[in-house]
Amino acid sequence: MKLQQLRYIWEVAHHDLNVSATAQSLYTSQPGISKQIRLLEDELGVEVFSRSGKHLTRITPAGEAILKTAGEILRKVESIKQVAQEFSNEKKGSLSLATTHTQARYALPSVIETFINRYPDVSLHMHQGTPMQISEMAADGTVDFAVATEALELFSDLIMMPCYRWNRCIVVPRNHPLCQLSELTLEEVAKHPIVTYVFGFTGRSKLDEAFIEKGLAPKVVFTAADADVIKTYVRLGLGVGIIAKMAYDETLDEDLVALDASHLFQSSVTKIGFRRGTFLRGYMYEFIELFAPHLHKDIVTEAYNRHSKVEVEELFSSIELPTY
Repeated sequence: MKLQQLRYIWEVAHHDLNVSATAQSLYTSQPGISKQIRLLEDELGVEVFSRSGKHLTRITPAGEAILKTAGEILRKVESIKQVAQEFSNEKKGSLSLATTHTQARYALPSVIETFINRYPDVSLHMHQGTPMQISEMAADGTVDFAVATEALELFSDLIMMPCYRWNRCIVVPRNHPLCQLSELTLEEVAKHPIVTYVFGFTGRSKLDEAFIEKGLAPKVVFTAADADVIKTYVRLGLGVGIIAKMAYDETLDEDLVALDASHLFQSSVTKIGFRRGTFLRGYMYEFIELFAPHLHKDIVTEAYNRHSKVEVEELFSSIELPTY
């Protein structure tokens, strides 16, 4: 059994069983990959993939178990490389993170700018996706860090640390009827068509819970994953927008009015998570602290050493988070 064979089956499984696409991504030949997979299956005495002619059709039950262990082995190998690199050149390497559009557009730019200036030899890779995709990428080792508000709690292998609290604002064109109210209420907001986030994005669950508690059924006419898209359709008169407060820019959005809605909805908490067992290099600790200054190396190490999600939550229960 060769490490290369494990990498091939792992990559094929994560390229939708497309051997050709896998070969392109690994800069090798399709016949070479197919041959090595067959040799591994012959050695193990079981098929990792079912086939129809020359095409792979699905992962077998045995293959599922083998791939899980193969992923763990490959992550351990990557950790060994990280350890060696930390001692050979502590300021050179790579860092990958997955996050949502709102975090990438509004929360992370200054952090990333500072980080790149400090570590010009660290290549930074950002992946955007749904909160579920982001969590999965962190859980399976595709990325080092996940930054999101929703879905991270669904993965027990992730160590999740709270970064900051945030709330929402209502964005409307100037002279909109909501601007004339002395007190903004959910009842008044619900009288208008609503443009907001797709369910599962950027604290959408808190928004829905608030309306349900009041017995209201707002008319959501348009949803998007991108706050900038939401603002575009507010400008077109499609409805009132409900977005993260951080996504309103006083300069770029001067044609819109942002009405504070922090009294209407419970605040949400953005977290940063990484897979349990990840080897954290020095610059990784620094990235976390740049994003959330209270998450200094000592407390991150303490969270890393906690054995369960409950213990990690207890560690942060008394910390007062910044609010945006």
